[in-house]
Amino acid sequence: MRVLPHVLVVAALCCGSAPADTAAGADDEVLSFELPEPFYGGTVISYWSPKLEASVYQDRKPYVAPKGTRVVSRGKPVRSSAAPLVGELAEIVDGDKEFAKTSLVELPGGTQWVQIDLGATHDLYAILVWHFHAGARVYFDVIGQISDDPEFKTGVTTLFNNDFDNSSGLGQGEDNEYIDNSDGRLFDAKGAPARYVRFYSRGNSDGDFNHYVEIEVWGRELGEE
Repeated sequence: MRVLPHVLVVAALCCGSAPADTAAGADDEVLSFELPEPFYGGTVISYWSPKLEASVYQDRKPYVAPKGTRVVSRGKPVRSSAAPLVGELAEIVDGDKEFAKTSLVELPGGTQWVQIDLGATHDLYAILVWHFHAGARVYFDVIGQISDDPEFKTGVTTLFNNDFDNSSGLGQGEDNEYIDNSDGRLFDAKGAPARYVRFYSRGNSDGDFNHYVEIEVWGRELGEE
């Protein structure tokens, strides 16, 4: 059972993220993420699960990657498992991360995915995802995968999976649920090569629909010095 109505969870102003390697070498640099303005208001939710991570009130650790690592997802083609109910898929990679409803793309309920085609295989590092940050929500069955196969049938690497009860049928995940906020959630691809990036979700603590404000993929084209 995922919802305990008498338990209140205060939303984090900034939350934890995947661990980042902060040991910079001569050929590395700290990535500089452009973050949207936070939304102040409506930050208390009534949700609890045994896999909901504790709120962390501190800045995200610097993320170090090889020099030349940059946003490689901006303006790239996006497809999805179902047509959006609100917005257009192109908005997921347009650089607009604001909390306004005009920045939001809404997909139907149930397990849905969005997929970015980077156009070529890249060494991937930080992948930041903003589902929704005009209030506190937990999105369910968040699964992040990368592959060179556009159908995600072969060579699939799973970066994150918090579907702890396997309700989406892609395998039970060991990662924690988390509360979205304006920092976005960082998923660490650790330099793994792939052309396609896919994220799943299955509704959220406020409703059945699935949402994305932005997905930002940082990487370098394969073999790039």
